[in-house]
Amino acid sequence: MGGGSSSKSSSSSKTTYSKTTTKNPYVTSVTDNNGTTTTLNDGTAYKSVYDYTNKNIDELLEEYRKPTLDSPTNKALIDAYTKNLNESGRRALENNIINPLATRNMVRSSSATNMYNNLSNAMTDNISNYTANLLANTQTNTGNMINLLLNAYLQGQNAVNGNQALSLSTSSGNASTSGNSSSKSYSYGL
Repeated sequence: MGGGSSSKSSSSSKTTYSKTTTKNPYVTSVTDNNGTTTTLNDGTAYKSVYDYTNKNIDELLEEYRKPTLDSPTNKALIDAYTKNLNESGRRALENNIINPLATRNMVRSSSATNMYNNLSNAMTDNISNYTANLLANTQTNTGNMINLLLNAYLQGQNAVNGNQALSLSTSSGNASTSGNSSSKSYSYGL
């Protein structure tokens, strides 16, 4: 009978990542053996956009889907337009027509009342037209707002992704590797 030999070897290694913090003005990433955790820095535009978008996107999408004059933005626009129109119309009527005629004793109170009524009717028509145009443009305006918000939101996500990659790369460069290996040989024969 003959003899022979065999050998068996094994090795293992373990990489240990040192805790690495990578910061830029917008993002902080911390990498260790558990992975990378990244947060947007408080007080930055990215954090504000991120929080605002997450809080309001459902409402904005609903407003886009079903335009309404009852939205906070449209209510504010209508109120501002109405207030400005009322004030400028009243001033124009008094300063340009009623006061000059009254100083010449050329206007009666009934005529002034008619002028105010005519002005009121014209202003009501202007407000109705403004409101109709506002409603017609609400979907476009809301869509533009959503687009701007999501573009800014994605810029923040790009900053997060870039900082995470940098943190992981830096941590990998600082990592230590330890390992062991073993080898066994056997001989047998007769």
